[in-house]
Amino acid sequence: MELEESDLLTTEVAGLRLRNPFVLASGILGNTASLLRRAEAAGAGAVTTKTILPEPTKGYENPVVVELPFGLINAMGLPNPGIDEFEIELREARSDLTIPIIASAGGGSPEEVAHVAGRLEDAGADAVEINASCPHVRRHGLEIGSSPELIEELVREVRGSVRVPLLVKLTPMVPDIASLARAAVRAGADGLTAINTVKAMYIDVEAMAPVLSNAVGGLSGPAIRPIAVRAVYEVSRFGDVIGTGGVETWRDAAEMLLAGARAVGIGTAVMTRGLRVFSEIGEGLTSYLRKKGLTLPELVGRGRRDC
Repeated sequence: MELEESDLLTTEVAGLRLRNPFVLASGILGNTASLLRRAEAAGAGAVTTKTILPEPTKGYENPVVVELPFGLINAMGLPNPGIDEFEIELREARSDLTIPIIASAGGGSPEEVAHVAGRLEDAGADAVEINASCPHVRRHGLEIGSSPELIEELVREVRGSVRVPLLVKLTPMVPDIASLARAAVRAGADGLTAINTVKAMYIDVEAMAPVLSNAVGGLSGPAIRPIAVRAVYEVSRFGDVIGTGGVETWRDAAEMLLAGARAVGIGTAVMTRGLRVFSEIGEGLTSYLRKKGLTLPELVGRGRRDC
């Protein structure tokens, strides 16, 4: 019997059951309940909030984004309302949304991240994603996220504060991303998100100066997709993965799934193409699966040489 589209795209990742594998990535439309509702209505299978910190932060001064032919470079500086205010938004979102809400937690120390993560769970988060890899904000990611030992310390601390599924967002800017994945899972992570943006910059040759106010930012979009696919391929043997980085079409999503991802994060494409990208990718992936005679779980990891 031919499966319905809803059954064809169903997946599970890190203990979460999703109606489809398309996850709104952190940092895109994830700061208010109304925006999260819009992502659900557009067809997302789960949503990830912006990274929330212990205290409100303003972020960097403009300009904070550079649009290039192959993606975006952003240096927002993790602007956020702080956990006190965001708890209100999260409780409202949880009362309305039917899909899983993954709350992104950050901080300047393992103890701070654990504090934020615990409060996000209390406010209704279905899972917590540790931002251990922001490439352009000091003390909030990359310094910790580049060391297996520090990753392990961070995850153990946060694991002690939450009962819901715990994911760790990894950086690709290390010699061995597999060692980070291994350390995260060993310390208690239920899943991984691969990858965060890649440290980059853009200089205006007429002005003879960097465009971004922070000079350095994080590159996202199509340019980093091959890096993300490689990272997913390398880390998916350690646990469930949300493959994130440059997914714009159903082919991109299929590539991530074939590499071993169980779900696919979509971020920059939402900014450049709008929320319709969720339904467009879903329609394309459904047609592809029907053509191949496969369900989504049967597609996951099928492109791995070690399968």
